[in-house]
Amino acid sequence: MCITWHADPLATPDPPLATDLLACPHCREPLERDRRALRCTRGHSFDIARQGYVSLIAGGGLRHHGDTGEMIAARAAFLGAGHFDPIADALVTAARTEAPGAIVDLGAGTGHYLARVLDAEGERAGLALDASRHAAGHAARSHERTTAVVCDVWAELPVRSGVAAAVLNVFAPRNPSEMRRVLHDRGVLVVVHPTARHLQEIVETLGLLTVDAAKEQRLAYKLGPAFELTTTSECEYEMSLTPAALSALVAMGPSARHTGVHADLPATEVTASVTVSTYAPRA
Repeated sequence: MCITWHADPLATPDPPLATDLLACPHCREPLERDRRALRCTRGHSFDIARQGYVSLIAGGGLRHHGDTGEMIAARAAFLGAGHFDPIADALVTAARTEAPGAIVDLGAGTGHYLARVLDAEGERAGLALDASRHAAGHAARSHERTTAVVCDVWAELPVRSGVAAAVLNVFAPRNPSEMRRVLHDRGVLVVVHPTARHLQEIVETLGLLTVDAAKEQRLAYKLGPAFELTTTSECEYEMSLTPAALSALVAMGPSARHTGVHADLPATEVTASVTVSTYAPRA
């Protein structure tokens, strides 16, 4: 796995920014790099954060600021320990495509899954989109070919049309019309979401959020106008989690906002169960 880490975890001296993939969130004009900022021909300017990401947010700001720093740290620890590696492997397989373009991850989090796909996809560029500046700061350092952008993932994305060979959506919000717009006509959308059996051993005990039984139907309804389902498979296995891993698992997800810290969790066997679906864009 090719990951570039810098000595200062908070600063990226010269971050790679694939400006050919990006568009100004105000006027949709192309962006060009000017030292520590990106600018469009109409004069809109966006500073590059010292952590290596750029915020491309139109007027009104973000409706949701995404994951906290604590959640991102917990996710980095859990994913870095390899507990979800089989899910990442399934994602890499599903994301293979002959279409030209970059790999765009909507709701990229730490950039972990995007980095795994980039390692398998030769010299493709990667674009990590997330509402959280904490996530973007981590994603900017996750891979040498990743460009990290803070944006409103529910609004018009600051990405040029048709530049993505693959769009990834792993445990993240979905924006079907924009995912379709940025995806190449021969590209692939890969969606990973939990089944009702995901973490079933600890959901009730720890008060975790449950998976809606009608999730598959709601997903099909939401994506249907823009995408056609081509393949679907399940990735399910048992994880042996230590108390520290369990704490990180709870702290990294949406349940962290509703549950307290569980310092006395016992080691246990937990089921990981997700559906990996691929979609072709409709004309």
